[in-house]
Amino acid sequence: MLCVALAACAAVPERPQYRLITDPSESARPVALQMLKHLAAGEIEAAAALSNAPQRRLEVLRQFRDAVGGEQFRHLFGRYFAPQNRIVMEAAIGAHRLLVWDLGEADGRLAGQYFVALDGRFVMDDVPSPARAKLQRVLAELRSSR
Repeated sequence: MLCVALAACAAVPERPQYRLITDPSESARPVALQMLKHLAAGEIEAAAALSNAPQRRLEVLRQFRDAVGGEQFRHLFGRYFAPQNRIVMEAAIGAHRLLVWDLGEADGRLAGQYFVALDGRFVMDDVPSPARAKLQRVLAELRSSR
C-alpha cells in the first residue's frame, strides 16, 4: 500500500518554483508592450525582431496574419490595450519571464507571454527550454485555479 501511495505522489509533477517580479528594472513588461504595439500596427517584422528566434516568429506571424486578414490581425493585438485588459503578474525562473494578462474583455481569461533576458535585454522566448516549460505550467495552474 505504501508503494502505491509513493508511486501516486511521484506521478504528480512538482509545482514550479518562481519569483514574482515587482521591480520595474527586472521586468519584461516594456518589451511586451513594445511588441504588442508593433503587432497592433501590423508591423510584424519589427515585432519578430524582438524574439530569440526572429525568423521563426516572423513566419508564424505571417501565417496568422494571412489566415485572419491584416485588419483583424491588427484588431486582435490592439485589444490588449483595452482598459479592461491588464498585466496581473510577472513570474521569473532565472532569466525567463512569464507575463500574465487578465483579459477582462474576454471574461477574465488569462493569457501569457514568455520572455527571456538575452544580451542585456528581454526578447520574446520562442525557443523551448525547461524554464519556459515550467512557466507554462505556472500559467496552466493559474488558469485552473480560477
